[in-house]
Amino acid sequence: MITVSRLVFRRHFAWLLLGLAGCAAAPQEPVYRIGFSQCTTSDAWRRAMLAGMQKELGFYPNVQFQMLDAHNDSDLQRRQVQELLRQHVDLLIISPNQSGPLTDLAEAAYSQGTPVIVLDRRTTSRLYTAYVGGNNLEVGRTAGHYAAQLLGQKGNVIEVLGTPGSSPAAERHRGFAQALAAYPGLRLVAQMQGDWRPASVRQQLPAVLRAHPEANLLFVHNDQMAQAAQQVARQLGLGSRLRIIGVDGLAGPGNGLQLVADGALQATLLYPTGGEQAIRTALRILRHLPYEKENLLGTMVIDSTNVGAMRSQTEQLAMQQQDIQQQQRRLLEQQQRYASQATTVYLLLASLLGAVVLGALAWRSARLNRRIRRVLEGQNAEISSQRNRIAELAEEARRSTEAKLRFFTNFSHELRTPLTLILGPVEELLTTATDLTPAQRHDLTLVRRNAQRLLQLVNQLLDFRKIDVGKMAVRATKGNLVGFVREIMDVFEKIARQRNITFRFLPAEPVIKLWFDGDILDKVLFNLLSNAFKYTPDGGQITVSVQRVPDTDTVRISVEDNGRGIAADDQAHILEWFYQGSQPSANSSGLGLALAEGLTRLHEGKLSFKSQLGYGSTFEVTLPLARPATFLDGVPVGPSNHHPSADEPTELLAETALAATDVTALIIEDNDELRQFLEQKLRPHFQVSTAADGAAGLRLAAETLPDVIVCDVNLPELSGLEVVTQLKGDWRTSHIPLVLLTARNAPEQQVAGVQAGADLYLTKPFNPTFLLESLRTLLRNRDQLREHFRRQLSVDTATVVPQRGDQKFLADLTAIMEAHLDEPGLGVDDIAQRLGLSRTQLYRKVKALLGTGVTDYLQSLRLTKARQLLLQAGTTVAEVAYQTGFSSPTYFATAFKAKYQVSPTEFRTLHTSART
Repeated sequence: MITVSRLVFRRHFAWLLLGLAGCAAAPQEPVYRIGFSQCTTSDAWRRAMLAGMQKELGFYPNVQFQMLDAHNDSDLQRRQVQELLRQHVDLLIISPNQSGPLTDLAEAAYSQGTPVIVLDRRTTSRLYTAYVGGNNLEVGRTAGHYAAQLLGQKGNVIEVLGTPGSSPAAERHRGFAQALAAYPGLRLVAQMQGDWRPASVRQQLPAVLRAHPEANLLFVHNDQMAQAAQQVARQLGLGSRLRIIGVDGLAGPGNGLQLVADGALQATLLYPTGGEQAIRTALRILRHLPYEKENLLGTMVIDSTNVGAMRSQTEQLAMQQQDIQQQQRRLLEQQQRYASQATTVYLLLASLLGAVVLGALAWRSARLNRRIRRVLEGQNAEISSQRNRIAELAEEARRSTEAKLRFFTNFSHELRTPLTLILGPVEELLTTATDLTPAQRHDLTLVRRNAQRLLQLVNQLLDFRKIDVGKMAVRATKGNLVGFVREIMDVFEKIARQRNITFRFLPAEPVIKLWFDGDILDKVLFNLLSNAFKYTPDGGQITVSVQRVPDTDTVRISVEDNGRGIAADDQAHILEWFYQGSQPSANSSGLGLALAEGLTRLHEGKLSFKSQLGYGSTFEVTLPLARPATFLDGVPVGPSNHHPSADEPTELLAETALAATDVTALIIEDNDELRQFLEQKLRPHFQVSTAADGAAGLRLAAETLPDVIVCDVNLPELSGLEVVTQLKGDWRTSHIPLVLLTARNAPEQQVAGVQAGADLYLTKPFNPTFLLESLRTLLRNRDQLREHFRRQLSVDTATVVPQRGDQKFLADLTAIMEAHLDEPGLGVDDIAQRLGLSRTQLYRKVKALLGTGVTDYLQSLRLTKARQLLLQAGTTVAEVAYQTGFSSPTYFATAFKAKYQVSPTEFRTLHTSART
């Protein structure tokens, strides 16, 4: 039996060696290097050419392709071609910016044996290996014949050419002129050089069109210039008369096919990019296969009759290209798998050879292995049981930790309300009280400073929670990092002077542009600087430097001090949460450095430090120069100002009393002390009413229709967000400005408040003066909105399109008045009853939106309708008066003249004579 096994093994081993030998004998195609000098990639047609090349190159993994963009600069293109020739590329493809400047280089390369393919634009010599491009002469001829067809062989034509000296521009013009020669009724009345650029067309074409108003058609040498020409024609009022023919016929938004489908162009001439054909021709040349020297690509007219089919075909081609790319990826995966399997086969071969040598030992040890396996299975079962138990304990610990953190976060939020009640009165006393003794002012300043420190700790704890649960996003914008750091340092200048600390800023460059989140980076740098000032003695030195690190493509911000330094035993733990070191500071919470490190990691950066006890410390923040993919778009950067000042808080806004004392405000707040505090601050400026819960607040708002509402988010039973939603959804109260107060400052919570309809979202603790100024601003905005509605409703049009709640109310009000306009007895009570409102509610709603009374608005509608009726023939002044609800023609005439300064008869006579 052992002999048979050996024979079977030898047979399979022989087949394996034959297979490996066959794989090794498979020929491999050489690697080809192709250089491509492109005149520009700034337009869609050139990008489509490059995309076609890339698509075709996907079939040739052995081709190394290098493209250089000359940016429409012939001198730059000459240098780029020379560089490609110095690299000894196997084949050179040139798409010249201008024909002349590239001719000698193409000839030199061709003479030295380097194959040269001229793509799209020709050189002035025929010394090249092959030409690939559209038949520009035929494009011009086809455009001329199609223009004759559009104009019935009779009309005036303007031609917008490409860059002078480029072969496409010259050949298209020559073909167009040849075609026009066959139609005596067609005249080429003007030409202009568009240089292939839409901006040039927008600049020059208006003067040409004004000089030739008889023009019927524009032939523009590419679709991008044609689109600009269509925009110019539309601005001059020629859009419906002037017909435009473009060239390119590319698919995609803003390109030729879309422009024809939208009716912006009458037609476009298909001008293939030739990218795929250029690569195919290059591979035939490099493989020494037969090829054509002149490869002219066909053209066709694309207009409204066939644009749909062309777009459908391009979409199908795009889908097929995606399928091809997917197949190529799969092929690459299969190749990689094959390579991996080949390596595995070699390893198996070595293993089999070793198995032949060690077979006897393996057979003898098989029984021992079975015994060991049984023992291991028992151990594995025990380990599995222990692992499951550990997983259960870990899950219990996770749930317990989550519950603690949730309680911890909610508790931190609740601290904001008492902080509001501490900071608000203290700020009020410090800024308004004039009879405080120096000792009292010192004590109040001490209270304020420590309350602000408590608020800073609460904010740091909440930031820690956000980082821990992954709820803090980086919202970055591009800004000057040097200016940003300098603004943060300005906060510490005063305390540096008071403590005689040398505070220096050493940027390596005046401007370093970087994508960063100002709010996050502000907290990082503020904590580092606060830490440096905390441990630097009076008369010491703190240096901040900013510089690029080119080797790692990063920026490094360093904060260096000569303070007491960090003990060696503490350095391994100094960045951990709540760690205070072997010699903790009396006012240290162990949060600042840990928060800075967590925020830096969140910002895709790194916080590191070096320190020596007794000699100071250096903290370094390293940030990437390139924008990480995880960053979201943010607002313009600047210090966030969420931290307290390093010495004294920012001065409050000067409080000024509201001029009008009849303005009403409603406060909805469940905390008695905060509600009383808000009432105390607003009562000098408003007629204040209060509610302790959401339901009572809704009832008061509907009954009294206050001018402004201040509402807390966390209310019992009915939350503040639900109150806002109901108020904004009820057209009786939808116009009232509403401010939300909350202890939660997460962006998603602020977004929820704004989405519910709040006009302003303030986070506790807030500045009372800022709240008052915000209410004034909201009331001014409402006055502006009122003027907007009045302008809308004062014109001759009768109604407003209902888009929002307030506009729908005004539309319903106007519709009721217009339906009963001929009723002299129509009054405020009738209108209020039809709208389902009380007389008071109707008056306050109309007054808030239009700044006028209901009766005045009804009178304005009647007079506006009367103006329209007076202009109709066959109606008398008396008939108009009764049709518009006036009790007598005399009262009508008096009211009409009071508003328009002419009598109804004079108004009719004036407008009748004007028409005559």
